[in-house]
Amino acid sequence: QVQLVESGGGLVQAGGSLRLSCAASLRTFGSWSMGWFRQAPGKERQFVAAISYIGVATDYAHSVQGRFTISRDNAKRTLYLQMNSLTLEDTAVYYCAATASSSRLQLRSGYNFWGQGTQVTVSS
Repeated sequence: QVQLVESGGGLVQAGGSLRLSCAASLRTFGSWSMGWFRQAPGKERQFVAAISYIGVATDYAHSVQGRFTISRDNAKRTLYLQMNSLTLEDTAVYYCAATASSSRLQLRSGYNFWGQGTQVTVSS
């Protein structure tokens, strides 16, 4: 059974930083493209960032471009999201997801596996 387990969420002041991690049980982790999504209360789950299976290509939502960095360590089967200059609008549950696709990584429907999420709360 595939498991994706997020960690690193918490409460942070506006302007601060957090680093999220996602540990994957996928034996062929290096063959999967990975993404981060987030869902704020009352809103749909939205794309945040994605990284190709070999980590060469990345993509970001406009709202996080320049503040967030997605990366992966295939040897450790772990995905990361470094979040800097956090704002109140970044408050959400953050999910990692895995897809066998190498394109259209912003599409939520293309992901095969999802984690349970980790809460990020930014306070003023």
